[in-house]
Amino acid sequence: MIEEPARKRVLLANPRGYCAGVDRAVQTVEEALNLYGAPIYVRKQIVHNKHVVATLERRGAIFVEENAEVPEGATVVFSAHGVAPEVHEQAKERQLRAIDATCPLVTKVHQEAKRFAADDYDILLIGHEGHEEVIGTAGEAPAHVQLVDGPEGVDKVTVRDPAKVVWLSQTTLSVDETLETVERLKVRLPLLQSPPSDDICYATQNRQQVVKQIAPDCDVVIVVGSRNSSNSVRLVEVALDAGARASYLVDYASEIDDAWLAGATTVGVTSGASVPEDLVDQLLDHLVERGFADVSEVTTVDERLAFSLPQELKRDMKAAAAARAAASAD
Repeated sequence: MIEEPARKRVLLANPRGYCAGVDRAVQTVEEALNLYGAPIYVRKQIVHNKHVVATLERRGAIFVEENAEVPEGATVVFSAHGVAPEVHEQAKERQLRAIDATCPLVTKVHQEAKRFAADDYDILLIGHEGHEEVIGTAGEAPAHVQLVDGPEGVDKVTVRDPAKVVWLSQTTLSVDETLETVERLKVRLPLLQSPPSDDICYATQNRQQVVKQIAPDCDVVIVVGSRNSSNSVRLVEVALDAGARASYLVDYASEIDDAWLAGATTVGVTSGASVPEDLVDQLLDHLVERGFADVSEVTTVDERLAFSLPQELKRDMKAAAAARAAASAD
């Protein structure tokens, strides 16, 4: 009796892709281009995704590293990852029209850092050294913040008063790694306080949770996302930790090596929080061409959160709409 070949299938993670903060940030640049015209300057990558940045560049966005590269009086958008207060001051000094596209969930962490610093706490910021979000949060209270870069960084921590210490975290970390870091900190500092609400972004948690669910059934999990995207990199790690036999990160479907699929019958697919859905569609088409035509979506939660655009942009959009209405009435 000849055995039939195993049915090839795809388990498609949901939620995946754009979160509310990324959607807001990308839309902010798009609306600024519509309203003010090109060029619009963006400090750092608006979100950590190669495709999104290239698409906005074609529309007239110019990405710079610092405000000093922006011509005086021009428009600059601050990225979703947040900036330190000194960046706002630099923008004022150069008379820039600054639009702050910081994710509101990152802003919440900034507010927590300022509040605990005002109460003279030592703040242990769990995050990755050099990440833009960490730099921005630490900049709110540099004299009070110490970076703890994963569980291995716990032993380096020193505090003034063990009874006045709190932990905060970068929003895009692995939930499990963060909890491991917190537990190790609590062994050293039993009176360590937690933030009033979970700092890790709802979207980061949701994307990790569904990957944990599908990974044990997958021969390989493919994550669409860029290598400088913290939450995308974490999804690869979560997939492996949860039981996937292999996991890979790609920006585009063309980067998939067919050797990854050799012998595989179940492929998991997800995407980081800064990835547009069309890139996932292209990857699914790529898999269909290789026999993986049976796609089942696995849903763990229905995300409905949305954030309004930055106030300064909404104000100017409203004024422009009023001016158009008045002109058409004449």
